[in-house]
Amino acid sequence: MTNHDGRAGITADLVRRLLADQFPHWAELPITPVKVEGWDNRTYRLGSELTVRLPTAASYVAAIDKEHHWLPILAPSLPVAIPEAVAKGEPGHGYPHPWAVRRWLDGSTASVQTVSDLDGFARAIADFILALQQCDATGGPLAGAHSFYRGAPPAHYHSETLEALAALKDRINADLAREVWDAALASSWDRPPVWFHGDIAHGNLLVQDGRLSAVIDFGTSGVGDPACDLVIAYTFFTGSSREAFRAAVQQDADTWARARGWALWKALITSDFTVIDRVLDDYLTRTQ
Repeated sequence: MTNHDGRAGITADLVRRLLADQFPHWAELPITPVKVEGWDNRTYRLGSELTVRLPTAASYVAAIDKEHHWLPILAPSLPVAIPEAVAKGEPGHGYPHPWAVRRWLDGSTASVQTVSDLDGFARAIADFILALQQCDATGGPLAGAHSFYRGAPPAHYHSETLEALAALKDRINADLAREVWDAALASSWDRPPVWFHGDIAHGNLLVQDGRLSAVIDFGTSGVGDPACDLVIAYTFFTGSSREAFRAAVQQDADTWARARGWALWKALITSDFTVIDRVLDDYLTRTQ
């Protein structure tokens, strides 16, 4: 989303006051909203080398401690850069949550315009996912509320999915969509939990010189079922790039069934008919 100062009651002036109290050596650096940010946090660039991220609601606070602890542990095993935790701030000046200072990562948000080779980009994303799955999951944060149940069975969103199916029944092939959803519910991750990112989406992928340079925003990360990390197959990749991703990421049919479920759930609740069509078409191609 496009940034504007003041969303969720958070302003550059508040950031400066928090810095002045807790990290005065940074308080005189320029503070500017980043051009594009997600919903969960307000993000400001601090000088030329740092960022400040502040949760916009209590439901996003768990990510602060999680990322501060785990990002330095995961980073050495991953093929591209991820956010570097620099410091953690405390509530103050009427702002009720902990907040984070991170190292700035250069790059443009991934898009069909910024990526020079979509097939190669798909393979790079797959390599990242596989490297993340190979990281030691011992003691990692088990999927749950902190990950918004990414990494858990998609059944957590069953009621929400059925409500959306009912609301859209005259605009989509609801019977086929229900079949896709039932297939997702019928499978399960029966192996030890592995690391997942939870939101492998174009807005969390940075590109330099047309290639993947960093993966950001581990707020929904954890250990559990990695099916949620395959959703980008339907939200960003098409045609040969989707096939390149599928071949490189090396996941089994059951994991793909749950991935279709995750993609379908989100597309249904946001009325994203393009993604719904892609999921249904993929299901027919792969199962019929």
